[in-house]
Amino acid sequence: MSDQRIEAVLDTIGDEHARHLLAAISREPRSAKELAEECELSLPTVYRRIEMLEEHALVTDRTCVTEDGNEYNVYESNFESTVVTLNDDDEYQVRVYRENNLPDRFSQLWEELSSE
Repeated sequence: MSDQRIEAVLDTIGDEHARHLLAAISREPRSAKELAEECELSLPTVYRRIEMLEEHALVTDRTCVTEDGNEYNVYESNFESTVVTLNDDDEYQVRVYRENNLPDRFSQLWEELSSE
């Protein structure tokens, strides 16, 4: 991950509103309106933070349809944990751990071992 990308991810998860949204959707998927009410934020603020989180693939959305045919999006967390480390060269590394199935984890491990 490039230094610029690492800084952007750190800035995003360092944002208080973004963290509140992540905490809310980590418990269960929610709509923007539900997030605004629960986190006591305006809808524009929720949408801006969701956009920031989507840029770094930290949230996903899916479309739901109401009984009367109206559509709306719900947002959910797209990762299990994030780990920030400082290596021996005084460089930060950010790892985002996602819930993968076993073959995906093996492939990821193999790629990491092959690149070292």
